[in-house]
Amino acid sequence: MSRIGKMPITVPAGVTVTIEDNLVTVKGPKGELNRQINKNMKLTLDNGVITVERPSDEKEDRALHGLSRTLINNMVVGVTQGFSKTLEINGVGYRAAKQGNNINFTLGFSHPVVKEPPAGITFEVPAPTQIVVSGADKELVGAVAAEIRTLRPPEPYKGKGIRYQGEHVRRKIGKAGAKGKK
Repeated sequence: MSRIGKMPITVPAGVTVTIEDNLVTVKGPKGELNRQINKNMKLTLDNGVITVERPSDEKEDRALHGLSRTLINNMVVGVTQGFSKTLEINGVGYRAAKQGNNINFTLGFSHPVVKEPPAGITFEVPAPTQIVVSGADKELVGAVAAEIRTLRPPEPYKGKGIRYQGEHVRRKIGKAGAKGKK
């Protein structure tokens, strides 16, 4: 049995969950999320507790069991607490500024880069070298943060670029040149 899959999901107060033909809809204070769960998984909702059961011990069903439970749990957590990712900008002259809902990046290009948030995502710029991407959908928050990181990924020689907070960038030694040769 899957350790993650067999754990029940408790629905907190103020959150409504509806399950129809494995289409799970979760509504809460931070928004509403929908997701179609695999038709093989059996979802039950009793007294504010969601349980996910698998039909057999086949490899595919075992793999989907824990995944389905985690996806539903992320939806419940997303509409109650929300998710966020923090990005850091390193480099001389590299910075971000908020313009309305958008972010205006100065990343060493000949032009500024403007990034618009998709529906359900909000940007915060607490410092010119820090960006916080937040929203209810964990998958979308991660995708938007990855998209921002690809604007100027961290390079290994000086470490300049956009990176996740706490991300370690492996550094390389520069050219050795003609040392020792005469």
